[in-house]
Parts: sequence; C-alpha cells; structure tokens
Amino acid sequence: MSSAVTHRPATTAARQLCEAVYEANIALVRAGLAMDTFGNSSGVLRAANLVAIKPSGVPYDKLRPDNMVLVTLEGKIVEGKLRPSTDLPTHLALYRAFPTIGGVAHTHSHYATVFAQAGREIPCFGTTHADYFYGSVPVTDPLVASMIQSEYELNTGREIARRFEVLNPQAMPAVLVRGHAPFCWGASPAKAAHHAWMLEESARLAFHTLQLNPAARPIAKELLDKHFLRKHGAGRYYGQP
Repeated sequence: MSSAVTHRPATTAARQLCEAVYEANIALVRAGLAMDTFGNSSGVLRAANLVAIKPSGVPYDKLRPDNMVLVTLEGKIVEGKLRPSTDLPTHLALYRAFPTIGGVAHTHSHYATVFAQAGREIPCFGTTHADYFYGSVPVTDPLVASMIQSEYELNTGREIARRFEVLNPQAMPAVLVRGHAPFCWGASPAKAAHHAWMLEESARLAFHTLQLNPAARPIAKELLDKHFLRKHGAGRYYGQP
C-alpha cells in the first residue's frame, strides 16, 4: 500500500463517511465484540473512490472521527496522520470482490472466533440465525505458507472472495477465516457492525446447541426460507414499509 499522503477531500460526504466508520467501530465495543485493539470497521464511498478505516493499534476509547484514515480503493492513502489498520488490504479486496457492499466489520468476538479456530461452519440450527444468514456461515480454507509469508492480509481477502465464488454475499454477509476470526459486511458500516453482532449471537447459540445436543441438525430449508425471505426477500413483509 502506498504511504503517500495528500489532503483529505473537503467534502461533506467524506466527513460523513469518517463519522459513520467511527460510529461503527464504537458499535463493536458497545456490543462486546471488540477487546483491546482487536477488530476494525471500514466504509466505502464508491462515487469518490474512498474508503475510511480505523487506524492500526489505537485503543477504542482514544478513537475520534478524525482519526479515521482515508484511502483509495487501490490503497493509496489520501488523508490520515496514523497508519491504517493492518487489515486494510483484506477490506479493499472485499470491496472489489463484492461491489454491492458499503461497509466491512472484522472482530475477534468470542464464539465466532471459536468456530473459526475449530475450522467449522456455524450451522443454522434455528430461526434467530436464519433471520440474518441464509444457511451455515462458511469457513475459508487455510492459507498455504507462501500466502502467509507474502501479502498475508491481501491473500486473506482473496481467499474470502474465492470461498464466495458460489455464494451470494448479500444473503450471507459473513465468513469465518480459518484459524483467525470473522469478517462481516453490509450496505453500510452500521449494517456491517450489526451483522457482526448477529453473527456472534448465532455462534453462541450454535455452540450451546451442540453442547446440549451434539446430534442437532440444521433447521429445514422451508423454515430457513420463511425466516430469511420474509425479512430480506423480494416479497419481504417483516417490519414497517
């Protein structure tokens, strides 16, 4: 990634993007999904070719909206006195692979990370899960040594994109990176952070379901369809118009 820095575009949209990304990062803390300096949120303004992301290693209680680092989708730093998150290349790879998303959230939340470390998908055992994720939350294949040693963060994003070659990122706004932790996304930074919260709850429910009944099976497709599509399908009727 380029270290060249120019002046931040003096636009209301850029300022609003930084504010939205700041709020999304703080939302991870409020939901109990971020500890120490782990995790990060970002947002994209595609019309301006801008991405805002949390700075690397800055404690959440020290964050301010003007700490967010602005970069282009190609990775050139546009504005920021601090280094961007080390996961920036992963975020950029996701924005390039999934052109409909507007925000990405990465956490090391407890239960979702347990599944990632175990290399296990999160099965859809119930309707709480089905309200947000259309089936089992997938897990990536492990990175080979050369992918870890060179361009590790970029290769993480590429591996997520490869895993989604046969999946719809809008119907499944989350993934578990094997041996690492989850990444989530959504139409905005706030939506991505919300999906991270719902992912952690789904993982917690699945973990305890398997403890109580190791032979538990995912819900029937008819029930999965009903709960996901009534909220997200073309004929959705959940909530207010």
